[in-house]
Amino acid sequence: MTRAGRRAALAALTGLALALASGCATRPTAEPGWISGKLALRVDATASEAAQSLSTDFDLRGDAQAGELRLSTPLGTVIALARWAPGRASLQTSDGEKPFADLDALAQETLGVAVPLRALPDWLHGQPWSGAPSTPEGRGVFEQLGWRIDVARYGEGWLEVSRAAAPAVRLRARLEKS
Repeated sequence: MTRAGRRAALAALTGLALALASGCATRPTAEPGWISGKLALRVDATASEAAQSLSTDFDLRGDAQAGELRLSTPLGTVIALARWAPGRASLQTSDGEKPFADLDALAQETLGVAVPLRALPDWLHGQPWSGAPSTPEGRGVFEQLGWRIDVARYGEGWLEVSRAAAPAVRLRARLEKS
């Protein structure tokens, strides 16, 4: 994906209050199996790319094998919908639906950086992903897949995931209490 294409995709994720192509979808509320909250993602600038950031409400259900991630505006309008199952993933925005080979390809093309979305459901549950080794780094912190996951304030609904390797990436999540 070109730089302009990534910017367009990021713009779709960061705040355009456009409904999905299928109509005006809204966030699920209090549905069993969903994790909900707010996400803030920052990707530092590189020599060839400007810094990028996004802040959005999210709803996630599923695991590394199959699931759905909805990104929405504060008013509840879904602006992006990622779905995945073994051997496939897709991203739906107001521009339509785009298929990907897997979640890694979706993250790389959309965000311009490989964010391990397969591990995100487990991380949002405050635990290491079972699909890769992890290393404890102190109370409430572990390292996995080259990322530092801080769950020290998980009981208060906070999670922080960061990667120091260039470009540095930081994802913060504020989880809604059920």
